[in-house]
Amino acid sequence: MDKTILIDIINKASEENLKMYFITRILKEGIKSNARVLEKFDFKVYEIEITNEVRKYLYNLSLKQFTKIEENEELHFMDYDVIADETEHLFTYQMENKVGSFSDVVYNQLNHSPQKITDLNDILQDETLWAYSVEFEIDSEKSFYTFRKISPGKVGIDKENDGNKKSISQQIRTYFDTNTNTLSLLKSDTVYLDKQIDCIFYEETFYVLKKYFFEQLVGLQEEYKKRAEEIATTMSNHECFGDITQLKVKIENKAEIHKKLMKLEKLGNLSSLNPKKLKQLEKLGIKKKAPINVKDGKIQFEKPEDIDNVIKLLCDFFKTGDYSGKPYGTYAGKIQTE
Repeated sequence: MDKTILIDIINKASEENLKMYFITRILKEGIKSNARVLEKFDFKVYEIEITNEVRKYLYNLSLKQFTKIEENEELHFMDYDVIADETEHLFTYQMENKVGSFSDVVYNQLNHSPQKITDLNDILQDETLWAYSVEFEIDSEKSFYTFRKISPGKVGIDKENDGNKKSISQQIRTYFDTNTNTLSLLKSDTVYLDKQIDCIFYEETFYVLKKYFFEQLVGLQEEYKKRAEEIATTMSNHECFGDITQLKVKIENKAEIHKKLMKLEKLGNLSSLNPKKLKQLEKLGIKKKAPINVKDGKIQFEKPEDIDNVIKLLCDFFKTGDYSGKPYGTYAGKIQTE
């Protein structure tokens, strides 16, 4: 969708019909350890009653975010990519045919009169407060939604005197009363609302403003590890790779490698690797001062740099500017079609 079209849709929303929802996450019962990560959790949506003051606050802070998008002429949408140049871009992420649990939130729960919260403490005994969403009604049949991931430190729950409820927060929460110039205890349940929006959802598509938090929100970061493990298995069966034990260890302990492996898969350079191209890869590694460890015609992972160099070379990490001739090193980049 063109940015101006989205802005036109956003501008049709009004403050009067704005609604707010809390989204919680809960581990499914009886889930198998080898299940897809995105299928391990259920998400639940709760509507929360808000005052006119809070409604006005949410509307105004959202409007400021929308205005920034509209006024920044350098800001444009591009298709979602696990590794991309994230400066001056908005990303679009299509939810159509996605089977992860978060798809249930946007397709089945938000638009079907969610349960209203009466006691936040009760809910958070078994569920994690995951995000909040704001609904903006365009007309009687259409709405768009904004989302913001909630970090654990943004939630405070009072400890009940009767001992029937477990306190979620052990910290003392206070506020400065400007009427009395004193520091007072802040009682009752509290949730801190940031002045940020992570993404907008409208008609099958997420428009991503904060890529990192969006990935947390819908569970992509958790899924990346599972996908990286599957790619490693493919490499272990490939004719050009030897033992990949060290790669598996790195996948387990270093999250930054997950996206790199997914980028490698997306580029298709792993599937096109063969003994002839492996020799070309060896020569390129020497030229770029990123030598790869090859023994008996197979790539060996014995040291951390063995892994790093192979992935860099296969991901076309080493790039040269056509105009300047300057060398660059980046995993970002999108294949251009003529």
